[in-house]
Amino acid sequence: VLWQQDTGEWMQRLDSDPNLGACALYFADGKRKVDYVLVYHCHRRPSARDSPDQHRLSVISNGSFPLRAAQKGPEEGKAERGEVSVDLGPADPAEGEKRMIREEFEANLKEAGLEMEHGSEHKAHGHTFVRIHAPWQVLSREAEFLKIKVATKKVRHRAPLPSSTLDFIQSVDLGCTFYWLCGLCVHTFLSTLLGITTLIAKGVYESAFPLHDVSCPLLPILHDEWARYGVFYKYQPVDLIRKYFGEKIGLYFAWLGVYTQLLIPASLVGIIVFLYGCATLDTNVPSLEMCDTMQNFTMCPLCDGACDYWELSTACSTARASHLFDNPATVFFAIFMSLWAAMFLEHWKRRQISLNHSWDLTGMEEEETHAVTHHSKLIFGVTFSAVFSVIIYRITVSALMAMSTDGATKANIRVTVTATAVIINLVVILILDEIYGTVAVWLTELEIPKTETNFEERLILKAFLLKFMNAYAPIFYVAFFKGRFAGRPGGYVYVFNDYRMEECAPGGCLIELCIQLSIIMLGKQLIQNNIFEIGIPKLKKLYRTLKDKEQAPSESEEQQGRVRPQWVLDYGLEPFNGLTPEYMEMIIQFGFVSLFVASFPLAPLFALLNNVIEIRLDAKKFVTELRRPDAIRAKDIGIWYNILSGMGKFSVIINAFVISFTSDFIPRLMYQYMYSDTGTMYGFIDHTLSYFNVSNLKPGTAPVVSNYPKEVTFCRYKDYREPPWSPDAYQFSKHYWAILAARLGFVILFQNLVMFMSVLVDWVIPDVPKNISEQQKKEKAMLVDVFLREEKEKLQLIQSLFSKDVSQASSFPSNKRSLQQPPLGHGDHCFPRPRGRAASFSQFSRQESVSPWHETTRHTAV
Repeated sequence: VLWQQDTGEWMQRLDSDPNLGACALYFADGKRKVDYVLVYHCHRRPSARDSPDQHRLSVISNGSFPLRAAQKGPEEGKAERGEVSVDLGPADPAEGEKRMIREEFEANLKEAGLEMEHGSEHKAHGHTFVRIHAPWQVLSREAEFLKIKVATKKVRHRAPLPSSTLDFIQSVDLGCTFYWLCGLCVHTFLSTLLGITTLIAKGVYESAFPLHDVSCPLLPILHDEWARYGVFYKYQPVDLIRKYFGEKIGLYFAWLGVYTQLLIPASLVGIIVFLYGCATLDTNVPSLEMCDTMQNFTMCPLCDGACDYWELSTACSTARASHLFDNPATVFFAIFMSLWAAMFLEHWKRRQISLNHSWDLTGMEEEETHAVTHHSKLIFGVTFSAVFSVIIYRITVSALMAMSTDGATKANIRVTVTATAVIINLVVILILDEIYGTVAVWLTELEIPKTETNFEERLILKAFLLKFMNAYAPIFYVAFFKGRFAGRPGGYVYVFNDYRMEECAPGGCLIELCIQLSIIMLGKQLIQNNIFEIGIPKLKKLYRTLKDKEQAPSESEEQQGRVRPQWVLDYGLEPFNGLTPEYMEMIIQFGFVSLFVASFPLAPLFALLNNVIEIRLDAKKFVTELRRPDAIRAKDIGIWYNILSGMGKFSVIINAFVISFTSDFIPRLMYQYMYSDTGTMYGFIDHTLSYFNVSNLKPGTAPVVSNYPKEVTFCRYKDYREPPWSPDAYQFSKHYWAILAARLGFVILFQNLVMFMSVLVDWVIPDVPKNISEQQKKEKAMLVDVFLREEKEKLQLIQSLFSKDVSQASSFPSNKRSLQQPPLGHGDHCFPRPRGRAASFSQFSRQESVSPWHETTRHTAV
């Protein structure tokens, strides 16, 4: 319908804009369409004046590719013996070898039935464009090999169209409907005959790509209905994307659409949880107790020597901010997001099966091609060393700021250190992401995979593991390690014997985890996913344009007014580097949404806003800024589904540990129902703070100059330890072990409950949609009916032939034999002798089958 609506408009655009018509992709004869382009750099041949001794190579032909004979004369004898001198142009053995490989490769393509045309549009640069056309006979043959089903009937348009428009539709219908088939078949040829990727890696060819079909109405529809930010509220035309780019890219955008669509309910629930925290902020007893100046909790110094005693009420803002994300609704949200991840995978599974059915991919068998060789340099960075360096930075800067005499600087130590450390972490993550991509390629090459699919799966897995640790290592540190091994006053743990391990804020580490997660997530989405994707390709394009202007000679006015061919325009676009970067950024984002969502309920909302822009950004990039990728058939998203499934299960464990050990949910629950005298939260802060006798501080660790307004005998610190007047002073109290047991019990309960509910969701929601299963049953029934009808027609035809032969035989007067006896001897060939048939559908015919030599036989009716 979209084609019919936009055909007339697209025809008018072709008539009004001569550039569109001039860019139509055809050979010099104007009839054969260009389906694929190979580009290589051809060095200028030196003339005899410049190089009198031209490099020549004696080659003995083995018949694998044609050789151009040299000049006649003394060389004729060699040519007759199959030995000729091939002119290799420059006196460079490497270039001569590349030229021979190209000739043999192109000869194999011609032998396979493809048609080629050479041309050099950039004569000054030495770029040669090999245009390839795949005839319809070759496409039909390849479609049979690839088991591709195409339409065999023409559909008439309801509304009469002008003759010119009808001609236009007939001329572009093949290109629009089967252009992906052309790219698929040519790509199959180039991959299987010699391996075009290997040839590009060796420098035999510079690039190989199909062309954007500017004469097809499908392209403006994709641009107007998909690649514009103004249509962000519309569903993606997935079928048209598949028709133009192939199944693999179509499945990616279908998956991205399903993921973005299901982020809407997750975002709504996250907003409700955040609003609940805002609504209950003024009634939260623990934060009110921390902000109460009358409580007068004197806290122990945060560093040795330079830090002074401080009041707990100064951390009021941190405690109030922590309640926004650490409240009873957080537990419900963690359970909801774990089930959401399971429902997302089930919904995508159903969507994928529907697409496989509508795109006829159910019976597709993936082709295995030989693995290619990639070349990369070894650049290795260790994530843990980067995280450890940031930890040292935090400890050092905290100590230096504590020595400052400025009161404002001391008051903002935690905010400054946390913000700057997270920004440094973000920069390190962005840098190491680029390095780890190269490391993953190098590690995969060491394994020497046998097939392209195996190579891609191993590469994706290694790249994911490296980037997973790179992105989440700082978050894991804050969530599970910071403050856990800091020790206690009088027995702190030191790094390099000088720097004391940092502790969590008085309100807990959850607020720091929230800050860490939000900055890294938003920073990656803003810088890496958007600025890099938009800015870097434009800078590369600008660089290539400036470089071409410097190298190219001054063009005449006639040359400037001439329209450049489409293959030259597409060559100037950015090459397509696969879908791995696109999947990877979304998978890492899925981890931010699912793994630590208990600490940042607004993560799904920011992911949704990013993906709404990401879809249109990727669409515009594919339509206007990238060379057209090769059409590749695929029936699923491959190893990415296994990664998503694993992350969904891993998120259950992570969220359980975040709620149990990072937040104060379990200690608050235990205090209210076990230790509180009134059954309320009053007194919770005093319950979580232990006592320390300042006289037990080690020499050099007490404040050098104390400005605290009163003399301090005991200071408080957050932990569950025995007081100094107890026989087991500073040992873990029984409350500590009871709360630890409750934490571990909650982890087990949470994990098993969510896992059970996930399995229940998987069991309740069928993988195959009901309409698809019913349609498949109808198709099978129709297929059986077709087979039965064909076998019935064959049986009737055989019976009619037998009856005709019998009647002709009885008309001969010389035939004295009885029809009850078959003829013998040499006359056996006159009358066919009945033979036993193999089991087939004809044996289940409802009609009776009559044998000319035996009594009537009745077949079983089914």
